[in-house]
Amino acid sequence: MAGRSVSAQETNKAIENKVKNLLSQMTLEEKIGQMTQVDFTVIGIPKEQNAEDQIDPAKLEDAVLKHHVGSILNTPFTPDNKAQSIEIWRKLTRTVQDAAARTRLKIPVIYGIDAIHGATYTQNSVLFPQAINMAATFNPELAFKEGEITAREVRASGQQWNFSTVMDIGRQPLWPRLWETFGEDVHLATVMGTSYIKGHQGDDFSAADKAPTCLKHYVGYSYPLNGKDRTPAWIGERMLREYFLPTFEAGVKAGSPTVMVNSAEVDGIPGHANYHYLTTILRGELGFKGFTVSDWEDIKRLYTRDKMAASEKEAVKIAVMAGVDMSMVPFDFSFYDLLVELVKSGEVPMSRIDEAVSRILTVKYQAGLFEPKPLLPIDGNFATAEAIETNRHAARESIVLAKNDHNILPLKKDASILVTGPTANLLSVLNGGWTITWQGLAEDLYPQEKLTVLEAIQEKSGGKVTYIGGDSFDAPIDIQKVVDEAKNHDVILLGLGEHPYTETVGNIESLNLDQAQVDLANAAIATGKPVVLLTLGGRPRIITSIAERVSGVILGFLPGMEGGEAIADILYGDYNPNGKLPISYPRNTNGITPYDYKPMESFEANIYNPLYPFGHGLSYTTFETSGLKVEKDKINIGENINVTVSVKNTGALKGKESVLLYINDVAASVTRPNKQLKAFKKVELNPGQAESLSFTLTPHDLSFIGVDLKRIVEPGDFKVMVGNEIVGFTVTK
Repeated sequence: MAGRSVSAQETNKAIENKVKNLLSQMTLEEKIGQMTQVDFTVIGIPKEQNAEDQIDPAKLEDAVLKHHVGSILNTPFTPDNKAQSIEIWRKLTRTVQDAAARTRLKIPVIYGIDAIHGATYTQNSVLFPQAINMAATFNPELAFKEGEITAREVRASGQQWNFSTVMDIGRQPLWPRLWETFGEDVHLATVMGTSYIKGHQGDDFSAADKAPTCLKHYVGYSYPLNGKDRTPAWIGERMLREYFLPTFEAGVKAGSPTVMVNSAEVDGIPGHANYHYLTTILRGELGFKGFTVSDWEDIKRLYTRDKMAASEKEAVKIAVMAGVDMSMVPFDFSFYDLLVELVKSGEVPMSRIDEAVSRILTVKYQAGLFEPKPLLPIDGNFATAEAIETNRHAARESIVLAKNDHNILPLKKDASILVTGPTANLLSVLNGGWTITWQGLAEDLYPQEKLTVLEAIQEKSGGKVTYIGGDSFDAPIDIQKVVDEAKNHDVILLGLGEHPYTETVGNIESLNLDQAQVDLANAAIATGKPVVLLTLGGRPRIITSIAERVSGVILGFLPGMEGGEAIADILYGDYNPNGKLPISYPRNTNGITPYDYKPMESFEANIYNPLYPFGHGLSYTTFETSGLKVEKDKINIGENINVTVSVKNTGALKGKESVLLYINDVAASVTRPNKQLKAFKKVELNPGQAESLSFTLTPHDLSFIGVDLKRIVEPGDFKVMVGNEIVGFTVTK
């Protein structure tokens, strides 16, 4: 290891010297160009011209040779952006790099894309379950593999930088980007996010099949008070440090070299103006060495939307001085022009420009862009059978069986099934936003060889399958026809949920389902036939009155392109479900309490009473944990403590179980949650098989943010909880 460490230091020193040398040769305009990122439309031929070559050579020259832009993002064409063939992508990105090679200093452009669950904008790529589903697998190995496959397909497409992964914590279920998170828990999101980063970047993200990641959206973006995207969050610094910063700190430690900034504001300070967050904490405390990039048009919005700046020029000054290194402008060169003026007038010091540009150039060197490797061959690196099988496996592990009264599931293959509901026969609802198009709604663009839930059931079934439903959310379903047809079937599969969305387009006023879906559900239940409810969508919509009256409930969320087959596998028992909820599923629209609630939230009239708690998920077999032990009754501050527990498959089928370990700090100077997840392991066991698991709790696991906003461990009693067992130990000075 020492040899590798020295080698890494030598590499870093060599890059540092190259950056200094290059910087010394650059003009002011060339430097500020590196800080400028523009959308593809800035170099593209308008789509209505239907040109074979989508790049306008004159526009490309203006952007890259005249304005020296350091980065280009997105797919042609916003707002109707959609996936391109891999061949077109390779041609587009080669054209961009050829232009960069004609510049005076030959500094490569870094091309960025939102590949948040696979190579989103490349046709026929492997599109995984969205992050909320990946969290439900409780399987870091799958997150690692998703990172590997995504990086490989992104690079095979000629793209070089992935705006992923989202390290925001999903603790506000109204928020329309909840599904882009790994759920409500800090530890789960940390483990899954860092596993993805390590898979995506490997030991060296300049490798031909690796690429740099980007931590989003630093910090506090995911907790808007009113639940709507890009609206204010009110987060005290202790809460910020306890819940929202740790995932980003972990992402920095995992080596992610770029950070995208929060589009909204926290405590009255927009993310792009927050020197305390962007510089004091991110650089000074977390030790981040890479570069920060703005989100979409957000520097301009300090003036146009937030009214923080009196002019667009002042907005540029505020953001750059706060610590934003690159501006996703995205449609013009206004940032470039204004920043040149600000430096020439002395309002922004050259030292700040050199700092930002050095960071950007360093990442470009680290990513190997100055010495480009040949693109990966498409064959063997794109949409391989192995990658598709990994995706199917991830989809299966991400499905949560929430209710199974009288073992209604699995269904017999010869069962006669009536399938109805707006989510039953659409691929888009399996995938959500950032799928082929930005909003993911364009059903006609989805690969037709992939199976909807209905199609997967039809393919597996040996019985009669009848479908009654519209092929969109806007097409009304004939409820009377459903009622009349039900008598001819053994069971009704009811597909409810949401159409795809992301960002502000997905803002809603209530978590309640629309009335048309409720009416359909009530009518289906009233037939007296057994009903299995399947929900698909990015948020936990309120299903309480329906769930209480049906026989089975499957929570599908957004299981990706193989989700239809995965759900059918579970419905028929070809796969034993093992997903667990990474969020608390609310019982009522205002009943939003996370699992790690404070003691007063379970005192007197307050009670944690979700429809389904965090970590809930059934199987077709049963598991039991027992023999929970800590190795010592007492440890000193600063010591680790080992914990062991046994888990046994007590049922009749082989299955997987995620064993979750929680702790509670019994008394502390800052109120502590009733429990916090600190470790988990997923095991596969045959009927009757048992396995002993061991966990190590570190001082960090026992720590919290103290009165003085510093992380501390206090002496006192701790509880360890696994399953129904609780054991204790004491930390002494």
